[in-house]
Amino acid sequence: MDLKQIESFLPRFEAYLRLEKNKSQGTIKVYLSRLKKIIDWLKTNNFTSLDEESIFKFRFYLDKKNISIKTQSYYLITLRSFLRFLKKKGYEVLDPEKIELPKIPEREINILTDEELDRFLKSAEGEDLKSLRDRALLETLFSTGLRVSEICSLNRDIDLKKGEIPVKGKGGKIRIVFLSPLAKLYLKKYLEKRTDNNPALFINLSKNKKFTRITPRGVQKIIKYYAKKSGILKKITPHTLRHQFATDLLMAGADLRAIQLLLGHKNLQTTQIYTHLTNKELKEIHRAFHGKRRKNIL
Repeated sequence: MDLKQIESFLPRFEAYLRLEKNKSQGTIKVYLSRLKKIIDWLKTNNFTSLDEESIFKFRFYLDKKNISIKTQSYYLITLRSFLRFLKKKGYEVLDPEKIELPKIPEREINILTDEELDRFLKSAEGEDLKSLRDRALLETLFSTGLRVSEICSLNRDIDLKKGEIPVKGKGGKIRIVFLSPLAKLYLKKYLEKRTDNNPALFINLSKNKKFTRITPRGVQKIIKYYAKKSGILKKITPHTLRHQFATDLLMAGADLRAIQLLLGHKNLQTTQIYTHLTNKELKEIHRAFHGKRRKNIL
């Protein structure tokens, strides 16, 4: 199958992702964008088919451009998904399993100390609408472990008394997240201060009173502002609070499987990235046994 034929299947792949795989519009947009970039590069460089050689050359091009290993992997994952779709529909294409993914280095996760976290959350102080919105936002992120896209999509018709929020995560899957007493308190104070009719739970506050649903970029700016205000030098993002949520539960002894469900991870392996940060037993073993055979040289 040549590149022209492959390109003609992009609209059908889009429909497949939406109707059969139930992917979000954002995910579909990213998949199609990556595929178009791959096909455009191959056409520009006079390749006529999608084979092992042309894919290798595209990977070599990404590497020369200093594209990160993680981003390179995303391109290849998208390509494998597209080839699986074509194969499933009965077309003769390159076996997706022949496309090997690069080994991605283990992620380094920034975690705040208990003192830093407390200082950060309390830095959004005040009884005005903006301060209450920001404190409610920070407390909700830490209480639920929501992704930034998920918290931006929440509406204000939540049951604060019950303290449970159904959330539609990746792949359209619904899970329940829970509000801490502090999150409920500040959400209540914030919503009581609202006078607008916007259905969004968290909104951008503008001088012209035309409030709109908050965006991921807006959440990032708020977190960056309070990190600076609280004097924390570590890089803090919305995902940092998701990491903090998972680590906090593990440190308290929560089951890894339960944390997987609360985070909305498809695979338990994804959740296991937190275990090396929280293994108290190993620390105690090291403290009890390491260096005992050495003479006291201090």
